[in-house]
Amino acid sequence: MILCSSGVSLICFFLALVSSSHAFMATTTSTTASHSLRQRIVHVGLQQSTTSEETFKSQTSKKSLSNTVAGPTLETKPDYENIHGPLGPLADKFFLIVFRNQMAKKVGLDSDLPKDDYMGLMELTAAMNARFSDRRQVQRIAQDVLRSLFPSWMPPQYKILFSKPFPQFSCRMNAWATSIVGTWLMGETEINDVEIDGGKIGRNQGLLVKRCRFLQESNCASVCVNSCKIPTQNFFQQDMGLPLTMTPDYETFECQFSFGLTPTDANDLDAKNTPCLSKCPSSGGMRQWHDASMETSQCSLMDNDNSS
Repeated sequence: MILCSSGVSLICFFLALVSSSHAFMATTTSTTASHSLRQRIVHVGLQQSTTSEETFKSQTSKKSLSNTVAGPTLETKPDYENIHGPLGPLADKFFLIVFRNQMAKKVGLDSDLPKDDYMGLMELTAAMNARFSDRRQVQRIAQDVLRSLFPSWMPPQYKILFSKPFPQFSCRMNAWATSIVGTWLMGETEINDVEIDGGKIGRNQGLLVKRCRFLQESNCASVCVNSCKIPTQNFFQQDMGLPLTMTPDYETFECQFSFGLTPTDANDLDAKNTPCLSKCPSSGGMRQWHDASMETSQCSLMDNDNSS
């Protein structure tokens, strides 16, 4: 019994790391310094790359989009710097450093800001999007970062020992773990009941992010989809054997996690087809970089097809 309890605690800890880490995949810049940060992104992201900065800039020149989503007002933006998880600010800083180190290894570069600087993590993720023109490659790297937070033996064992025999328990544990460790990454959260597979209601199997910090800071719906939503869903489904559907709301910046609900094409397309946010720092310019098309107001890194 003691060994079983210890095993559950260990798995729960690693799940807390992975569940909360989805949000750090979101890229970018604050609204007040978007131009200077974008210059840094281009420089850092194209280091060791075969693409010249001139080519990148010419392909991501800003273009006015006629249809945009306003998002919530800045006046109601939470004071994220003073929002901490229940484990406290020191634990938050530890998680930040761990996540950033793992991501820097996978991307092959890093920001020159201090390791415990939140914006350094944002620069690194933004550089990843600038460096790789294939959106699917961005998704694969993001999923690989999540994998790297686990011992290699844990995901397949978790499938066998928890996800398959105890799906309801596994879903609740993930919702709880994310709420405990994810606050510093996403802002305030609350556990709730959600619809799950089969049209049933999963009690305490959901987690509502009240106003996602990363979407707020990036103002980029496409980053939300390609660097966060799709790779995180894929990780839990493919590696952990646990269905997860994430449903961002680009009007309010809420995000609903539904553990136990298998993602559908319709749900993913809903997010992919969202127009750019009105405060998008590139005004949709990255669309050409990833999709070689600017014919719609769809957000810049989105797919033009139904694939993820």
